[in-house]
Amino acid sequence: MGHPARGRLVAALAFVFATAGIAPAASATLTVGKSAPNADPIIPVNVGEQLGIFKKHGLDLKIVDFTGGSRMTQAMAAGALDIGDGAGTEMALVAKGAPMIAICETAGPIPFIGIGVPWDSPIKTIDQLKGKKIGYSSAGSLTDWLTKQLARTQGWAAGDVTGVGIGNGASSIIAAFREHLIDADVAVTSLFLAMEENKTGRLLFPVSKYEGNIAAGTLYASKHIIDTDPDAVRAFVAGWIETVNYIRSHKAEAVRMQAAITGFPESVMSRDYDLTIGMFTKACEFDAESLATLKQSFVDLGLLSSAPDMSKLYTEKFLPK
Repeated sequence: MGHPARGRLVAALAFVFATAGIAPAASATLTVGKSAPNADPIIPVNVGEQLGIFKKHGLDLKIVDFTGGSRMTQAMAAGALDIGDGAGTEMALVAKGAPMIAICETAGPIPFIGIGVPWDSPIKTIDQLKGKKIGYSSAGSLTDWLTKQLARTQGWAAGDVTGVGIGNGASSIIAAFREHLIDADVAVTSLFLAMEENKTGRLLFPVSKYEGNIAAGTLYASKHIIDTDPDAVRAFVAGWIETVNYIRSHKAEAVRMQAAITGFPESVMSRDYDLTIGMFTKACEFDAESLATLKQSFVDLGLLSSAPDMSKLYTEKFLPK
C-alpha cells in the first residue's frame, strides 16, 4: 500500500502537467535540413538536440547539413525534409512554389556576416571601402547583395564598390588577400575572427553596421508535415525557443558546444557569441523591417521578377500563444 502523502503528490503533479498542456507526448521523428553547417543562426538546432531539449518536447531529430538554401529547398521539394533551418532568402523559393512555408524568424539582423580585410590593411573605417574591390561568395548570393547594399546605404554610386566573386572558403579568401585580388571580403564573422588569431586577416565590422533586419535566420516547415502532424511543428518551434533561451543564459556552455560544431576555437566563438547573441528573436515573430527588406532583395538579386505578397510566404500559427 503506497504512502498517502506520496500518492497525493503524484496526483497533484499529474494534474499540473495535464493542465499545463505538457503531458508526455508520443515521440515523433523529424528530419531537419540545415542550409549551412556552421552558420550562427542555424546551429541552435544542433545545440538543442545535444541538450535533449527537442526530445523533451517529444521529438527525435535527424539533422542533415546542406551547402546552401537552394539545395536544402530541393530536398524539401523531394519530400526528404520536414523542417528547414535556413535564412529569409529561401522565402523567394516559397514564392516560386517550393512546398514549404516559413514558420519562425529566428534572427533579424545579420551580425554573423562581416566585412574583413587583410591583417596589414590600412583600411580602418567604412568610408575607406569606397572605391575598393570587395570579395563575395558568388553572383546572386546574399554576400553579393550585401556588397551592393554597402554602396547603396552609404549613398555611393554603384561603381564605387567593385564586387569580385571568389567563393567562401577560408583558403580562397586568404589567397585573394595575399595576392591583392581584393581589398576586403564579405563572409562569416567567425572566419575573420579566426584569421585574426594567425594574423592573415581581421574583422572590420559586422554587416549589421550598415544593414538592418533581414530575417537572417528563418525556419521552414514542409507542407506535408503541416498537413500530417502540425503538433510536431509546434513542438519543434517550442523546442527552438527553449534552446535559444538556454544559449542566451549559458554563454560558457553554448560557446563550448558551438566550438565543437564549427571547428573554431572557443576563443573565437566567445567573441562571436558577444557579437551575435543579440540577433535572436525572443518568440519567433516575423519582423516588418525584415519582410520589407527581403521583399526588395528578391528583386535586387534577380530571384523574382516582381515583389511578392510576403504574407503568403510565412505563417505565425505555430508560435506559442
